[in-house]
Amino acid sequence: MTLRKKKPRLEILARAPLPTLHGLFEMSIFRWGPGSVSLGLSADHIAIVMGDPRGKRDVLLRIHSECLTSEVFGSVLCDCRAQLDAAQAQIARAGEGVLLYLRQEGRGIGITNKVRAYELQANGHDTVDANRLLGFPDDARDYSAAAAMLHHLGIVSVRLMTNNPMKVTALRDLGIPVRAQCALVRADDPRAAQYLETKRVRMGHALPPLEDLRPEGFDHTS
Repeated sequence: MTLRKKKPRLEILARAPLPTLHGLFEMSIFRWGPGSVSLGLSADHIAIVMGDPRGKRDVLLRIHSECLTSEVFGSVLCDCRAQLDAAQAQIARAGEGVLLYLRQEGRGIGITNKVRAYELQANGHDTVDANRLLGFPDDARDYSAAAAMLHHLGIVSVRLMTNNPMKVTALRDLGIPVRAQCALVRADDPRAAQYLETKRVRMGHALPPLEDLRPEGFDHTS
């Protein structure tokens, strides 16, 4: 007898107000399916919501993947920490919006493999080739949990804050109406410039060319 594979189920584990530097959000913790133990990925994802977007169209949305190295330890090898801060600031300015924080470290390969990729980058490989040399795709993330969370929040359609066109396509393929792609170009340190150029050239991200990301082109405002 063949057993049917169970469809992942969304559970709401906790909810509480979250005062932040950008204003008051409501934080909810969601559990999605069994997780991906082999890559060290947690199945617990986070939503922070400002205002009441339930039943509304064109809600401002950021889907942000965990980046321990930049967000906790201050790594300047990427722009993740700056993007997270900028997204919260934009939601606060709008007075309403959603930020989904997915536990997909290292574009879905986990913290251990991400650090292995960092070692390869230190030896001259870019972020794309480092993933491939480790046997991973350029981007291994999955947005099924994000789609389930958005359905739970009752959001009709979104304006997605991202530079990554693949993220727009992935959400639409999961049945989420993306009405607009809003650029989120922000970096706090010129040492991230080459990383951003790789994402622009090799991954199709909507970013300005390298010459516009020289030190004078970086945003050092809060």
